[in-house]
Amino acid sequence: MSPRCKSRLGRASGASFLAIIALMLTVNSAFAQSDSNPTWDLFVGYQYLNPGGTVPSPFGDPNNPIGFKIPAMTKGFGSSLTYNFDPHWGLEFDLGHNWGSSNYETTGSAGPRFIWRTEDANFFIHALASYNRLSVGGLNPSNGIGAILGGGMDLPVAKWFSWRLFEVDYVWANHHYPDFAAAQFSSLRRPALEGVRLRTGVVFNWGGAPAVTPTASCSVQPTEVMVGEPITATVSSSNFNPKHNVTYSWSATGGKLTGKDTTATIDTTDVAPGTYTVAAHVTDPKTKKNNEASCSANYTVKPLPPKNPPTISCSVNPTSLIAGAPATVTCNATSPDGVPVTVSNWTPTGGTITGSGNTATLDTKGVSPGSITVSATATDSRGLTSQASTQLSVENPPPPPPNPELRALEARLALHSVYFPTGQPPTNKPNAGLVPSQQKTLLTLATDFKKYLESKPDAHLVLEGHADVRGSDAYNQALSERRATRVKSFLVENGVPEANIETMAYGKQRNLSVDEVKQAIENNPDLSPEERQRSLKRIMILKWASNRRVDITLKSGGKTETSVRQFPFNAADSLTLIGGREAEAKKPAKRKPVRRQPAQKKP
Repeated sequence: MSPRCKSRLGRASGASFLAIIALMLTVNSAFAQSDSNPTWDLFVGYQYLNPGGTVPSPFGDPNNPIGFKIPAMTKGFGSSLTYNFDPHWGLEFDLGHNWGSSNYETTGSAGPRFIWRTEDANFFIHALASYNRLSVGGLNPSNGIGAILGGGMDLPVAKWFSWRLFEVDYVWANHHYPDFAAAQFSSLRRPALEGVRLRTGVVFNWGGAPAVTPTASCSVQPTEVMVGEPITATVSSSNFNPKHNVTYSWSATGGKLTGKDTTATIDTTDVAPGTYTVAAHVTDPKTKKNNEASCSANYTVKPLPPKNPPTISCSVNPTSLIAGAPATVTCNATSPDGVPVTVSNWTPTGGTITGSGNTATLDTKGVSPGSITVSATATDSRGLTSQASTQLSVENPPPPPPNPELRALEARLALHSVYFPTGQPPTNKPNAGLVPSQQKTLLTLATDFKKYLESKPDAHLVLEGHADVRGSDAYNQALSERRATRVKSFLVENGVPEANIETMAYGKQRNLSVDEVKQAIENNPDLSPEERQRSLKRIMILKWASNRRVDITLKSGGKTETSVRQFPFNAADSLTLIGGREAEAKKPAKRKPVRRQPAQKKP
């Protein structure tokens, strides 16, 4: 055989072998292996052989032999017997014989075979060692050692019978013709046959374990129910191909059935008392034979006993709490008829409640003090209900302990009215009028009030300006406004936020009476008895001085504190504050111009 022919035969055999492997892998992904495998496989059928070799021509000169290409032998038969010692592996014994014209070839071989069985096809490959006898007309028959490598495809027709659709083998054998070719002609003296063998036929299968029948088992839970109670049916299957997805179908002789997998639910509402059957059918749609199983289970529906509503009792812990604290509400519910009972519909008259089962938590955040009633509903499986409630008391939280630092600051924040001299400040000097002692009072107030704002940012100072009774209403109103404005500007200059200051002016509308001034003088701890007597003797002057003031009121958190109206008798500038007139100064009278006589010239 020429090298080109050998190459073609080799490529053809190799391609066939690879095609079988690819087909096996493809089908492997689409089908699962069968669970039942035969012990023996016997093949009998037609065999075609192309020896694929060149031998010396008969009657030629051994020293100058001529090659003779062995023609294909289209007549032949083949047979093989395989013992399967494993679902995939077996030991194969093979015999083949072909003839044509005056030539024939007989091959006996043995070796391992690998097979992959599916529902629709069986694929195999084998590697066999062979003993080959070749007879070519005019040449002595030659015996040689060889090998067979290939595979094929069987189509199962019945459990014991298959059709071998094809078998493709690469056949190799080595022969020796020393009498027809000299040693220097090695390719003819020892020719190697590299051919192709094709087969088709029938395969008989027998032995092996019988196929396992799929089974299914059904159960119901519970097996006895009252009318209206649900039943759960379950099916479990075995001996199905684990690689396949099976399908389930259900039927029941009583009740409404829902479900399509391994579990189904039976609704026994309105079902007449009696015994019923639920059935399941399991099918493997990918398996053509022995692919289904069925099972059933019985259940009993009993008539309903007389219906008694459930009982429920509730309690709360604690029974009294501070607003904002949680409380735990527990309700215990049972059925005299022994049917399942659930607790729901938690409803409080105040606060919010969350929970499940028999316990809930009540949140009292934002609840006003008083009594809260919590109710719940018990419902049994038949729809009968009962209600119960419990009460708890919500109290106001205790006031927070006072801040020591803030208390000390409030103690220092002693408010004193601020006093002005007569007619101060004037219109042309609105920033005048605050004598040193009153500036010192306001500086202390500014320092403490700024610190106070750190804890009470909403606190406000209200400045109320006053004037004594002397002068017109309009004059005194404007003067009291300037006094309140001057105190405000002084506080702002010393760091008090303007937004935390309000001003008001009353002119002479709210003057202190003589009796009120006398009372203030008698209660003034800074005066000695002698000073107190002297002051009372000039009560009208001190009444006017006591009304030339700005009262300071502190507003914070709903509380109001007004300054102490205590005239600063001990201040170094107290006489300046006592002063004189309060009314607008009168303009001096115009003087008539004096006419001077012209001086006479002395003679």
